[in-house]
Amino acid sequence: MSIEFAKSLSGHDKNRIYYIWKKEERFAYLVDGKTHTLEKPKKKNEKHYQIVKQIPGFILEPLSKEETLTDAMIYRAVKAYDQSISRRQ
Repeated sequence: MSIEFAKSLSGHDKNRIYYIWKKEERFAYLVDGKTHTLEKPKKKNEKHYQIVKQIPGFILEPLSKEETLTDAMIYRAVKAYDQSISRRQ
């Protein structure tokens, strides 16, 4: 299972981080666990998001251990990534 995060480049959600739940042709379905859940993901054109290349291991580890992801797990991972970025700045 490939775990990818994306940063929104445009729209009202610019600079927000999402988990990439599914990809189809030019679009990705993005989830943050709170406003955009697994049941209601955000559909975003590939031009309008950027894949995050470096994700710390402490964020990936809990997600990779589980067979099925929940909104709560995704929310915690996205929040942890946001906090790790804000500490670097």
